[in-house]
Amino acid sequence: MNVKEKIRDRKARIGVIGLGYVGLPLAVEFAKKGFDVTGFDVDASKVTEINAGRSYILDVKTQDVKESVDAGRLRATADMSQLKDMDAIDICVPTPLRKTKDPDLSYVVQAVDSVKAHLTRGQLVILESTTYPGTTDEVVQPALEEGGLKAGEDFYLAFSPERVDPGNESYSTRTIPKVVGGVNTASTELAADLYASIIDTVVPVSSTRVAEMVKLLENTFRAVNIGMVNEIALMSHRMNIDVWEVIDAARTKPFGFMPFYPGPGLGGHCIPIDPFYLSWKARQSGFECRFIELAGHVNSSMPAYVVERVSEALNSAKKAINGSRIHLFGVAYKKDVTDMRESPALDILELLHQRGATLSYTDPYVPTLHHGGLQLRSVPEEKAGSGIDCAVICTNHRVFDYPAIVRRFPLVVDTRNALKGIDSPNIFRL
Repeated sequence: MNVKEKIRDRKARIGVIGLGYVGLPLAVEFAKKGFDVTGFDVDASKVTEINAGRSYILDVKTQDVKESVDAGRLRATADMSQLKDMDAIDICVPTPLRKTKDPDLSYVVQAVDSVKAHLTRGQLVILESTTYPGTTDEVVQPALEEGGLKAGEDFYLAFSPERVDPGNESYSTRTIPKVVGGVNTASTELAADLYASIIDTVVPVSSTRVAEMVKLLENTFRAVNIGMVNEIALMSHRMNIDVWEVIDAARTKPFGFMPFYPGPGLGGHCIPIDPFYLSWKARQSGFECRFIELAGHVNSSMPAYVVERVSEALNSAKKAINGSRIHLFGVAYKKDVTDMRESPALDILELLHQRGATLSYTDPYVPTLHHGGLQLRSVPEEKAGSGIDCAVICTNHRVFDYPAIVRRFPLVVDTRNALKGIDSPNIFRL
């Protein structure tokens, strides 16, 4: 029985490398559809949690993990030699930036080296990690072919960009359309067959480079538009205009406008990073991405602007940042998630610390925080307040009691429009 037939009959053995926000939901979805799934991760704690039937990702229910583990359809391991037993392998590892803003493919290279060491004829290998156009055929394919097997002939190779949106209750792994591009037609078709067995809509494209570019376009589109609306917010403040009211009114137009919202800066594993992957690759071709670079400059300046708004709020009470007690509500990069990657709250905390503030925070999703010289523990919301000079809403978690925050704190800086509809002289909006 070949791989195509095994996929059709749900007999294909699926390996998922990287059990984070992308890999774990994917592995569970395959297991729920009856496939035999092995998750691979170098983090021993993740392996332990999965094998115990517990989820550490908010978007994945522990019940789903436990049922799949108990049924023998899902397991986790750090033993990469088991990759040789897989029919299809999904690589879902992080792709961060170096300090120089260049792509860091070290996790991808490490995963590919593991696959290469155990690659067997007929296997399907798919890279899901967000990266620049050309990664699959310039980095992954040559590495996998070093053993003598040829991509598209002896094994199949494709790229399919992850589109996970942590905390999104409307769209899940199953319902978000899946873009797939292979190194040849056979690879594309086989990868499309695999995903079609667990995902509602699959969108095949002509090549791995097109598929890689799709993800970068999606998130660069968001980064550029967020940069524009952040600049509009700065402008509106100077002109004494409520930018949130402007956006609410503009979004009533049924065509030609899509609402984006200002905030304290970009966070997460995609939007702050992906545009730099694209601009880096463009520079290799001698092309300057001026829109992308400008949007990055505006977005990266927002934490400093938030600190200035905190300074203005404190000045209204004849106080300075230096020596003031400032409490942040929310430090995760977006509401209702545990993810701290690239969170603008970290930059805000660092800037306030540098200016002499005494800091504390409340975030039920982030119990402890270690950043630079700061080591803080989340304070329960009901215990925060006494002696605080200014509260800053950095992440608009739904669990927060916003009217109570306005009542209990002398000054509140709202960076997320969480206090919409609440009118009070102690509120300072973005």
